[in-house]
Formats: sequence, C-alpha cells, structure tokens
Amino acid sequence: MCWKMAPGFSDEEKNGECKGPKSIKVNNPHLDSMKEDILYHFNLGTASHDLPAMFGDVKFVCVGGSPWRMKAFIEYIAGELGLGDPKTEYPNICEGTDRYSMYKVGPVLSVSHGMGIPSIAIMLHELIKLLYHAKCSDVTVVRIGTSGGIGLKPGTVVITKQSVDARFQPQFEQVILGKTVVRSTDLDEGLTEELLQYGAELDEFETVVGNTMCTLDFYEGQARLDGAFCSYTEEDKQSYLAEAYSAGVRNIEMESSVFAAMCKLSGLRAAVVCVTLLDRLKGDQLASPHDVLHNFQQRPQILVGHYIKKQLNASQKK
Repeated sequence: MCWKMAPGFSDEEKNGECKGPKSIKVNNPHLDSMKEDILYHFNLGTASHDLPAMFGDVKFVCVGGSPWRMKAFIEYIAGELGLGDPKTEYPNICEGTDRYSMYKVGPVLSVSHGMGIPSIAIMLHELIKLLYHAKCSDVTVVRIGTSGGIGLKPGTVVITKQSVDARFQPQFEQVILGKTVVRSTDLDEGLTEELLQYGAELDEFETVVGNTMCTLDFYEGQARLDGAFCSYTEEDKQSYLAEAYSAGVRNIEMESSVFAAMCKLSGLRAAVVCVTLLDRLKGDQLASPHDVLHNFQQRPQILVGHYIKKQLNASQKK
C-alpha cells in the first residue's frame, strides 16, 4: 500500500516515488547527486555524521519555538520514560549553531523551530531530510506551543483539527519560481482523536479540538490593537474574530500551516497541540502572572508526554 498525495499538490509532487505509508518521503532528485547533504542549520551532515546510528531509533519528534522549552521537554519526557535522573544534562546536538537546538533521549527527539513560518519551514526541511537519511520509520511529529485563544478560557489546550490561513481557508500558499503553490494543511485525524482521548484521561486541564488560524504576523495579522501600527477599530477586530470563531477557529499562532503541509508531503503522522495564554476576545496583552503562564506552557508537554508514554508501553506489550 503506497502513501497517497492529497488533492491540491503539484504534478511534480504527485509523481514522486512512493516508499510506503510509514517511511519518510522526500521528493528531490537533486539529493541523489550530492556527495554530502549538509544540514547547515543543525550543524550536521551525511558525511560528517553517522545519522542512522545517531537517529535511526527515533519514533517521536516534538518541536516548539523556544530552545529553553524544548530542553525542558526532553528533561520531562526522560523522567516520564525512566531514561535518566533529574541531574542528567542533555547536550544540544546542534551545538555550534545558534539557529536551532536539538535534544534526544531514547526514541524521542526534541527540536526548537523559532518563531513564524519561515523559521519553522527551514527547520522542517532539514528535519525531514535528517529522518530520511537516518532511515527512520513510523515517526510521529507533534508541534507543542502557545497560542492566543478565541472564546476559550486561558490555559485551555487546543488540538488542531485543521490549520487555516487568515481567510479561514485550510491551505498553505507558497510562491515557488514566481508561481503560487497551494498545499493541503490536513493533519492526522486519528492522532487528533487519540490526543483528545488522552487529554480526557489526564483530566488536569481542559482539552478541546478546533481549527487553528496560522498568520504571518503577531500584531496586525492577528487583529491586535497594540502594535506599532493599527488601521482598524475595536469593532473591526471583534467582528473579524467572531467570523473566525464561526469558521471553527479556536486559537491563533504562526507555524501550524506550513508544519501541517510539510509533514503531509513527507508522510509524517502529525499533530499540533497548543495552550491558549489568553482569550483574544477579551484583550491583546498577557495579564496572567509569570507562574500561571509557566504552568500553562507545561500543559502541552504533559499531554504529549502522556501520549508518548502510553504508545511506548503499548508497543512493548506486543
């Protein structure tokens, strides 16, 4: 059974070689002619590093914006899986570059992606090639992060049903060679439902499924009133956010669309899990105390950590 391309892809993408439903897919014939594939922003390469030995056992990849948060996640998951003690220091595999950070424990890889579509897209190109060169299979990738909520209590965890753009369309547009390419932003429905079920099992915080709006900007692109420039009124903002809510949007961030599109292209099972730090219908700036925000930020890693632990326990029993 071959991995199938979704509607909306270019002919070139549809005609790529099918390597099976659970393998990592790349569609770039130029890679075969390269003496070495240098993953520049990771400070890794196919000739300078034994990627299958380093990463061949990876089954779960968690990505998030902050290097600090991704280091905290690997420390957390190591404790959950019993793979290290609290004093263990996990080295940054990307040491030598200031672009991204990467940490690994057992079958779990934790990678930072910076802020916004361009930053995460660069990281994903190199991450997908890394997993491909390492001959990984059956990999699940989850973006964990923070977001602004719409009509939700701060601290609610949103599992993305579909990533939509600022016009509420489920697509990611990119200009390639001067032409606009539109790609699907569908995420794995089964994984979304599993995560929702595990959220209910935890019963520590509210977990919901909803559409996530991915924007190109933090201020005007998200209808904020507190940026350096603003050409609309409070009424305009509320009307737009109400329209978004009617379209199923429950939170706003700046990475999910390209994340969903690139994971789908590469055959990766993927999900987006973000906590809401505020309700945008009630304001634009964070008012919660630092300790409350810190607690909120831990919620996606708690949910995803619980999921990974349950999956690994189930696989060990087979």
